[in-house]
Amino acid sequence: MTTMVALHSTEAGAAVGGCRMKAYEQITDAVTDVLRLSKAMTLKCAAAGIPHGGGKSVIVVDRPLTPELRRQVLLDHADLINEFDGAYRAGPDVGTGPDDMLVLRELTPHAYCLPEEHGGTGSSSGPTARGVLAALKAASRHVFGTDDLTSRKVVISGFGSVGELIARSLRADVVVSDVDESRRTDEFGWVPPDLAYRTKADVLIPAAVGGVLSQETVEHLDVRLIVGPANNQLTDDSVAGLLEERGIVWVPDHVASAGGVIYTLAREDDGADHETALKRVDGIEATVGKLLARSSAAG
Repeated sequence: MTTMVALHSTEAGAAVGGCRMKAYEQITDAVTDVLRLSKAMTLKCAAAGIPHGGGKSVIVVDRPLTPELRRQVLLDHADLINEFDGAYRAGPDVGTGPDDMLVLRELTPHAYCLPEEHGGTGSSSGPTARGVLAALKAASRHVFGTDDLTSRKVVISGFGSVGELIARSLRADVVVSDVDESRRTDEFGWVPPDLAYRTKADVLIPAAVGGVLSQETVEHLDVRLIVGPANNQLTDDSVAGLLEERGIVWVPDHVASAGGVIYTLAREDDGADHETALKRVDGIEATVGKLLARSSAAG
């Protein structure tokens, strides 16, 4: 097992970011991931007006985890977090959840999103999905002239906790995709993962892993709008130029996916109540509207 923390910036305040637990083919892949994700968190906080910088932590899994081994690995990670003396604060991410944050809290005070029964805000999936829907409203008005998607086809790549919430909240022709075939449901259309980015649609919502928009995938896209919660969707910044050339509007993921961190910090740092925190999440709609208007004006 290897555990790591990356701090991208603490200029605006302590760095915040999720703790990711997963297997990687090479340790260098994990290092690349934690560095890119920490930078994305800086951008996410800046775009949302949150007084924090960006950080991220990764626990590399190299064997099956028994409950006791998982606990020991998390406690080891808590020790590492403490070495930053509050400069990094962790929350859940891919492979971890509120119960894992509760384990971290045994050794470090710098962990967010504990289960609600333990005084935390629990899973951030709901606010994250709400933020994506807010971004989608503004982007749809910009692209289609209306936020009514009833007659539009929407492909959601990644039918996990956030993707499913988005799908169930949309009034549209929804098609979903996931690497886990068991998540297939008759409630929505279904395409295999290798076809999700080749399916003709009005809107594409990347809701799984990052690095899905590359020069190759963009060549096969047949959509007008991309907005989703997956972090680091572009393989590199040059892909944004290719999207522009093809007339595809892309809402940066660090803007669209900020609902979880906005809600969590509003509740746990600022002491805001549930409804006040949700209103801050809904502010993503105005942010995206301004972003797209400035983008159009500036070319």
